[in-house]
Amino acid sequence: MPDASTGGVTPAVAGPSGPPGRPSPLVVGVGAARGASAEEVLALIEEALREAGLAPESVAELATVDGRAREPGLLAAAARIGVPLVSYAAEELAAVEVPTPSGAPLAAVGTPSVAEAAALLGGGELLVPKRKSSARPARVTCAVVRRRTEDRGAATTEDRYRHTDRDTSTDADMDTDMGTDAGHDLLRHHGDAEVRDDGAALVDLAVNVRANTPPPWLREEIAASLASLAAYPDGRAARAAVAARHGLPVERVLLTAGAAEAFVLLARALRVRRPVVVHPQFTEPEAALRDAGHQVRRVLLRAEDGFRLDPAAVPQDADLVVIGNPTNPTSVLHPAGVLAGLARPGRVLVVDEAFMDAVPGEREALAERTDVPGLVVLRSLTKTWGLAGLRIGYVLADPTVIASLERAQPLWPVSTPALAAAEACVAPRALAEAGHAAHRIAADRGHLVAGLAGYADRGVRVVGPSEGPFVLVRMPGAEGVRRRLRELGYAVRRGDTFPGLGEEWVRVAVRDRATVSGFLRALSTALG
Repeated sequence: MPDASTGGVTPAVAGPSGPPGRPSPLVVGVGAARGASAEEVLALIEEALREAGLAPESVAELATVDGRAREPGLLAAAARIGVPLVSYAAEELAAVEVPTPSGAPLAAVGTPSVAEAAALLGGGELLVPKRKSSARPARVTCAVVRRRTEDRGAATTEDRYRHTDRDTSTDADMDTDMGTDAGHDLLRHHGDAEVRDDGAALVDLAVNVRANTPPPWLREEIAASLASLAAYPDGRAARAAVAARHGLPVERVLLTAGAAEAFVLLARALRVRRPVVVHPQFTEPEAALRDAGHQVRRVLLRAEDGFRLDPAAVPQDADLVVIGNPTNPTSVLHPAGVLAGLARPGRVLVVDEAFMDAVPGEREALAERTDVPGLVVLRSLTKTWGLAGLRIGYVLADPTVIASLERAQPLWPVSTPALAAAEACVAPRALAEAGHAAHRIAADRGHLVAGLAGYADRGVRVVGPSEGPFVLVRMPGAEGVRRRLRELGYAVRRGDTFPGLGEEWVRVAVRDRATVSGFLRALSTALG
């Protein structure tokens, strides 16, 4: 359960009937008076779980009545925990028999206990009957139900999530046997969907691939490789080139079909039991872990802290920790020393450096470190070089980890054109060009951030300092602003599919000054 002040996560504790590391999913029903704070909601839930000996990370959803579905305190509490806020119609709750009735909610919404009815509506075992918060007057009630296996099929996925409020933007359903659900689908949403949704000709500020790429010389290298398509791919030269680029032995390098494949390999090949993903960040690591049957815990970084990592928030018992640097979508660059400090015996530390080559000098990079135990660094060549359609990236890690990942790969996982691109993109000429591009991106980002600051009086805020080729922006009515921007010809990335963010967030890719200036004019109109 995240602490209301830190957004951290309490280390895992097995539930009374759940096996270690796989506690049964819990539903927390919540009744709240208007204006109840997230702190009061979280404090009551944490107290109820602690006294019942239940695992906080087993909470799969908060449930309430439709009339409270947009209550800011409940939405904020669900977002901090990293689960959806599910709501039900008052008449549905009225049909549920509850053990602890009360006259006030009966008069208000027609059910004698919102908390118990909302928790019990999908079936299950009531573990914590209705209890009230300690504040005077008490403004919050909660009840806790454990979903039983036989109850999980009682409602379809569509039924179960039809009331989910998208403001929470997250889902932490711990029952990996339930398959794809609404929250999992959101994890699979990526920036390319913003551009291709309706086929409109949009200026793309939603995808984090550098514009005007791949450059002509790289296209020529790829085209030249087509003469070799009759032969099976041979990755030895490309692998050696990547190793030389980082000053590492080839045994520490694995070429992959983009960083996304690397996350799938890690999820399938590593024998971990307590994985943790630090959010907000690229959602594919969690999706891959969940697809592989892992129960994933989240550490949600907070906007009020500038989305900076507090190492103490990472559970001590985590045996896999995943974090991005610089982080997508926050554009935060974490100090290398802070990240290296997360390493410890028995833990795999995965640092996604897909955008590190867009940082001038690649400061804070860990790619070439061999002294950090359990360190796995992922790199992508698709962002800087415009090769998203070709799929090429690589993993840097201890040879034993590389061997495990390689065994999980299919034969010939990287195509001949992708291998040619990899070899070309780590050559001295390419590294020099990437270095120049990083400085241009920094200058263009400065222009974008300065322009956005001009709308501060209209509630626009940029997370800073931004260090990646994109910025995270908070603005009132962002969903409507995104829609109006599309009408004006500009696509930006919605933020609410990233755990820990809500509908008021958007991500904007850095483009050249002329494109940014046009976008800023459109934004002025979209803000109304």
